[in-house]
Amino acid sequence: MSKTSITTTAGSVRRESKRHYRRGNPMKKFAAVVFVVLISLPLIQCGGGATASGGGATPPASGGGTTPPASTYTPHPNGLWSTLPQTMPINPIHAALLHTGKILIISGSGNCPPQQAGCPQGTQYAQGAAILDLSNQTITTKPVTWDMFCNGMSIMQDGRVLINGGTKGYGSLAVVGVQAAIPFTGLPNASIFDPSSESFTDIAPTAHGRWYPTLTELNDGTMMTTSGLNDSNGATNNTSEIWNGLQWSAEIPGNPNIANFPGFQFPLYPRMHLLPTGHILYSAPSSAVLDFNPSSQTWTLVAWTIYPGLNDPNGERTYGSSVLLPLTPQNNYSPKVMIMGGDNPATNTTELIDLSAAGAQISAACPTYAPCWVGGPAMSQSRVEMEATLLPNGKVLVDAGSAQDEDATTASLQAEIYDPVANSFSPADSNAFARLYHNIQLLLPDGTVLLAGGNPAQGVFENHIEIYQPSYLFNADGSPASRPRAATNAPGSISYGQSFTLSTPDASTISSVVLMKAGSVTHSFDMDQRYVGLSFTMGQASGSLSVTAPSNSNIAPPGYYMLFLVNQSGTPSLASWVQVSGPAAPIANVELHPERVPTPAYIFQRKHVTESPLILRKEMHIH
Repeated sequence: MSKTSITTTAGSVRRESKRHYRRGNPMKKFAAVVFVVLISLPLIQCGGGATASGGGATPPASGGGTTPPASTYTPHPNGLWSTLPQTMPINPIHAALLHTGKILIISGSGNCPPQQAGCPQGTQYAQGAAILDLSNQTITTKPVTWDMFCNGMSIMQDGRVLINGGTKGYGSLAVVGVQAAIPFTGLPNASIFDPSSESFTDIAPTAHGRWYPTLTELNDGTMMTTSGLNDSNGATNNTSEIWNGLQWSAEIPGNPNIANFPGFQFPLYPRMHLLPTGHILYSAPSSAVLDFNPSSQTWTLVAWTIYPGLNDPNGERTYGSSVLLPLTPQNNYSPKVMIMGGDNPATNTTELIDLSAAGAQISAACPTYAPCWVGGPAMSQSRVEMEATLLPNGKVLVDAGSAQDEDATTASLQAEIYDPVANSFSPADSNAFARLYHNIQLLLPDGTVLLAGGNPAQGVFENHIEIYQPSYLFNADGSPASRPRAATNAPGSISYGQSFTLSTPDASTISSVVLMKAGSVTHSFDMDQRYVGLSFTMGQASGSLSVTAPSNSNIAPPGYYMLFLVNQSGTPSLASWVQVSGPAAPIANVELHPERVPTPAYIFQRKHVTESPLILRKEMHIH
């Protein structure tokens, strides 16, 4: 393995010109270092300092000195993007935030085919993975024993990471219908990464190959893998399998029995969400939206998306994103899912679906059948290969991508913030580098967001790493906002329904206590991110909060979460890691009426590219 240092002297974090570049621990320690490195330095560059714990004395800059007067600060009403001096040594195809505070990066062959000069030959990939450690400012590459390129990855309830699928054979892309086209094929391989030893252990493979599968944690902590291309002829593996910690289940057919549409197939990297009913929603990118009942192991049609509609019967939200919006006591943990962007040329449209009991009722918004998709606000830019990341204040950072797929001249550099309460977008700061195919984005434990990657052609990738500091980290004059101090007695673990006390001198200013599940992101979709708000009251003791854990595993599946205290200004504390556990909740008996859901006319008109020898459309890598 190799290790690369990150230099972090004062002033070394710099803003880069907006151009496209190509080239061939204990939590307290982590939080303090990350906060100083990622928050202080950009502010120092602007003439400011930063408080390390919120409300404490301002520390001197890294090179010494005192805090300048407030007049030297620069306002950042839309937040601030900065570029780290360190560059990414491997193509960051898939990334997951670990409960150690480090970030696991998976590349495998890194979209660098063995027949291309300078690409890894395998089967041992010496730099197939990496660990990004912001606490000691290093990136350490690690070998993997098989090609994990385009795998699925999700964090299990014990904090280890399950990896399934990858690349068995690189295809030869061509125009759809050309007989010489060769599809990619997928591997059935699976492995588990242990953050404590920082090592991979191969486990039993799935029944067939999976290239571009999605991994989803179910309410009992078991892990479901869905879709991907198989290991024989590159056809879609239209099944799911469930890992119970010891073995994979039998294959579960992906057959929703849709009237007038018998040929349903999952797309690659289906967007999947665990709902508070214990069911799984498949939301995108294809038009048919499905419900999976883990008890009966059956798929049922829920709705059809509004997009693309008759204006483009061949369109789909490929490489758009899908987010389960915050589950909070204020909204009675009612699930709403938002899908946005995608397609080529890209769309700026969004849609929302209410999957609560109220959303299942016929209404003015859904006059024919319910639940149904309702049009949401338009994004400021059309985006394909985009990112959408939940923030501790309950909003969503939306950024990256481009108007034309893999075209840096149409890059979407303007980030924006979606507010689920106001149902509106507002501007955020612009990042510096075009983030195209294979970019990744993760919320960090200090409330900042990491953005990396971009792979416009095989064998080359964007190696700069950018950090976004949301506006909640700044006062109006640009000085650093005062953070609420993290709980001094945050528990390492909690069980469902448990009451516990958090002590913080800022208790009276806290407006929300939030659990944020660590993310695992690839191909414009985070397979793990989740926002769960907690009920709390002022504690009997001064400077304390009495908090209640999530009531069941349907709301918060077991595993590690970042615990944030958020003040009345929307500024989060540094996070504490908490492991949530307990018995699996019952699966709800959800009444669905697929017979009421009319099949749109454009479904019949669609030209199915699965009928061609090439499973993947050249521009979109979809079927």
